[in-house]
Amino acid sequence: MASSVSAGFNASISWLGRLVARRHGALVLFVGAFMCVSTVTRLALLLKSAGEASWNSSLLALFAWGALYDLGAAAFAAIPLIVVLTVLPSSALNRRPVRWLAHAAVFVAIALVLFGSVAEWTFWDEFGARFNFIAVDYLVYTTEVVGNIRESYKLPAILAGLAAATALGQWMLGRTGLVSAWLNAAPETVAQRHQNGLGWLAAALVLGLVLNEDQLPYFRNNYNRELAKNGLWSLFAAFRNNELDYPRFYLTLPDEQAFARLRAELTEDGSRLLNPQAFDSLRQVDNRGPELNLNVIQLTVESLSAEFLGTFNPASRLTPNLDTLATESLVFENFYATGTRTDRGMEALTLSLPPTPGRSIVKRSHNDHLFTLGSVFRSRGYDTAFLYGGYGYFDNMNAYFGGNGYRIVDRTSAKAEDITFANAWGACDEDLYRWTLREADVAHAAGQPFHFFAMTTSNHRPFTYPEGRIDLPPKISGRDGAVKYTDFTLGQFLRAAATKPWFKQTVFVIVADHCASSAGKTELPVGNYHIPLLIYAPGGQIAPGRVKTLASQIDFAPTLLGLLNWSYPSRFFGHDVRRIDPAGAHALIGTYQKLGHLEKGELTVLSPRQGLNGYHYDVAQADLTPISPTDPAVRETVSYYQTASYLYRNGLYREVPHESPGAPVRGNAPPPGRLAKLSRDQTPLVTP
Repeated sequence: MASSVSAGFNASISWLGRLVARRHGALVLFVGAFMCVSTVTRLALLLKSAGEASWNSSLLALFAWGALYDLGAAAFAAIPLIVVLTVLPSSALNRRPVRWLAHAAVFVAIALVLFGSVAEWTFWDEFGARFNFIAVDYLVYTTEVVGNIRESYKLPAILAGLAAATALGQWMLGRTGLVSAWLNAAPETVAQRHQNGLGWLAAALVLGLVLNEDQLPYFRNNYNRELAKNGLWSLFAAFRNNELDYPRFYLTLPDEQAFARLRAELTEDGSRLLNPQAFDSLRQVDNRGPELNLNVIQLTVESLSAEFLGTFNPASRLTPNLDTLATESLVFENFYATGTRTDRGMEALTLSLPPTPGRSIVKRSHNDHLFTLGSVFRSRGYDTAFLYGGYGYFDNMNAYFGGNGYRIVDRTSAKAEDITFANAWGACDEDLYRWTLREADVAHAAGQPFHFFAMTTSNHRPFTYPEGRIDLPPKISGRDGAVKYTDFTLGQFLRAAATKPWFKQTVFVIVADHCASSAGKTELPVGNYHIPLLIYAPGGQIAPGRVKTLASQIDFAPTLLGLLNWSYPSRFFGHDVRRIDPAGAHALIGTYQKLGHLEKGELTVLSPRQGLNGYHYDVAQADLTPISPTDPAVRETVSYYQTASYLYRNGLYREVPHESPGAPVRGNAPPPGRLAKLSRDQTPLVTP
């Protein structure tokens, strides 16, 4: 038996040797190694997610499609090698220095392929997905990301292991004699080299142009779908699709119908339209009673899932301060993040705008002078500031907030003595809150009301924080320790604030930017978007209680202003959730490609290439069951996302001039010829 196996192995090596023994034979070695490592990576990730993946016939499709994408990624990655082997002179491989370089190149190639596999493992560990748009962002902000990796993992041990595995791989490859077979191949003429090189290049380009990730079939379990992808291929696909034009990629209605449907939705809260026939969301919101000119400190907490709080999950013991605060606050029980990234949370909490596909508005161009929560506060003479423990250039935060009238207070502006502890993401939450107290003192001393948007960083990998603050040691306690430290700092901050003269004239908001994890079996796992929103007024101006109405982050700004009894012109897409019928309440959630709308237990999901899926959402089980989406749900979903994209794309979601807030605003009509052009060029995919 052993001899037959050995004979079969030797025969395979002999066949490969003949295939490799030519100028471009190194490509066979590279593609083969790439495919093998990618398959092993896929199998390892499947075993890691054994409890979430579906172990059925879809596994065959998973590995078949995976092999196809692995081949496409390998072909693309091999293009530089194709060019080098084609232009290298015939006698070059006979020279000793070139041979040394060839062996070094083999080592580097093996190392890069293995490094990619390790990187995928760590990315999957945090996000439960192959490389996507998050990974693209990480390539841009290398300082924070490399620092995070260095502080989160035992990098020297990982690199040493990679070096050892690479050396072992090269040794095993050398033992087969395949590298020698390639180096000792008979010389080829210039014509032969160019002919073979063009053939390889054509094959790589064909795979790249024909194969598209959107061709991947639907898998009922999203884990299986992610496993069918190739990480490198997904990375470049996300980079290429960093901005998606809504009318080109998604279901549309004629713009007149989309805006008509939006206007009907927006006025469900009793507000009145200011430009009823325009392509605009501008309306007048009127609230009864005297306006409350209170200060507002909004503490936007990194990755604070609702399940971490005992008030939502009685089994949790991580948040004693927040659980006590909840008894004195207005608590929103069914509040959802609109996205899975900090910039998406910022976008929704400030703009009250649905998440448009591709990059968030925070990171796009022409994102200044927009209609924001801050612009409404400034119309009342408030000081508005964005406070962040890290460097605000990350995710374009400073440019976005600064371009929309907020003062910037971040790590760059902090003095050395203002930072007692920091990691790759920024100063610890204790430091940030101390800065916030100081800024509030300055504003109060100047007699100016203030609205602060403070963004924390501590509840993020590497989960490090100052020693001795809580009973869980930093880093080794992981997320639990970071959450408990987050709760500790919030309690400490509020106790310090209670000693200030402005305390009882201030509203404190505790809200998350997104959940700690967005991975799930479905394309939009609703339960993983559930976040806390607590509004606390120590002066008693806002009564404690519970709001059960379904809402998402786009409803935050109008709800807060409603609690202050403010009347104002609004372009917000969200509602004051206290003023709408709970039976018709909804939540908008999404990723950079998937756009979801949840209402009456029905989740409608739009995706690129006019994709459409529907689900029934069981709140008790946090489970989604596929259904055929109803026409009213599709129309409502399309109208929200299509009009939001239209307003931003055409520069119409602008701040309202303070001097005449109730008058029609210039620039709120479509540009000349725009409506006619859309009517000609866009075939309605959702028919009247």
